[in-house]
Amino acid sequence: MSFFLASSVLHITLVAAIKIVAFVLVTILPLVAISVWMERRVSAAIQDRLGPNRVGPAGLLQPVADGVKFLLKEDFTPSYVRKNFYWLAPALTMVPALLTSAVIPFGSRLFGEKMVIADLDVGPLFVFAIASLTVYGIVLAGWASNSKYPFLGGVRSTSQMISYEISLGLSVVPLLMIYGELNLGKIVQFQAENGWAMLPLWGGGLGINLLLWIPVTISFVIFTTSMFAETNRLPFDLPECETELVAGYHTEYSSMKFALFFLGEYAAMIVGSGLIVTLFFGGWSLPFGWLTPDSITAHVPWWHGVIHIFVFFDKVVTFIIFFIIIRWTLPRFRYDQLMRLGWQVFLVLALMNIVFTAVILWWIDKPVM
Repeated sequence: MSFFLASSVLHITLVAAIKIVAFVLVTILPLVAISVWMERRVSAAIQDRLGPNRVGPAGLLQPVADGVKFLLKEDFTPSYVRKNFYWLAPALTMVPALLTSAVIPFGSRLFGEKMVIADLDVGPLFVFAIASLTVYGIVLAGWASNSKYPFLGGVRSTSQMISYEISLGLSVVPLLMIYGELNLGKIVQFQAENGWAMLPLWGGGLGINLLLWIPVTISFVIFTTSMFAETNRLPFDLPECETELVAGYHTEYSSMKFALFFLGEYAAMIVGSGLIVTLFFGGWSLPFGWLTPDSITAHVPWWHGVIHIFVFFDKVVTFIIFFIIIRWTLPRFRYDQLMRLGWQVFLVLALMNIVFTAVILWWIDKPVM
């Protein structure tokens, strides 16, 4: 019996290791490089410029050249910084972004294995708990740099991320009330069978009532906007805006330590896009129930599983492009506008949306007299 137990543990460990390598190292990190390339090309098109077009075809190898540059640059540490925390901060920014990807289902099943690294029954709570740790890395970077501009950037980021985390969490509550589930894989399966949250056109409309599309849309707007603020993307890039703070909290960083901040920001954008796709657009599922398994535990042909993985990442890339377009089309908020939007608009709207959803669910479930 101990032999079978050891074999089972070995099998689980090996499968988890393969998923981590496939999803994080082979997918997320290369997708960061592709996102950087897309950002440069899209911004160039918007501003009527050429963009990267020398290194490789259409500049595709430019991110590789940038990576080599980061590796070869001198890793300079100023003498006046608080060294231990100065070195720790970039890792605290990068690691949470990768950890949150563990609970996002990036496919249905492939060769009998669920396409999620950790199939937790508290997926959204895990994401919010781990993602909130990112602020510690940014605060430490600003404080440990022992310089005015990084310190101001760290303080701004702390206030901004704490403010919008509340709206981010509350905006998901109506969805969880509708789904009655915290497992992200089961939430995707529910949408595959009953219509996506933002496209309830089959299976009876969210499986309950098309009227629920209204609070879901409000949740989507709040969640997506708050994700921009959480990832410090324009128009919410106040912690690092060049026109005011040089480069904000990573002004004193160079070489690979700066690269970790850079990678962490783009990894957070990719994971945020994956979370939006999972909660609102059916994750790996195709529209109208095409190629949908009967349940999350059902057997799935291998080529169905491959298609589901490609569908998921197609949706993620679409949202990455959306993030990029917003960055290069909207002006930056003033700081008072940013805080007012978070506390006076989104917080109140998210609370009202929860009550609105509860009323709709009560009205749907009430007995007919």
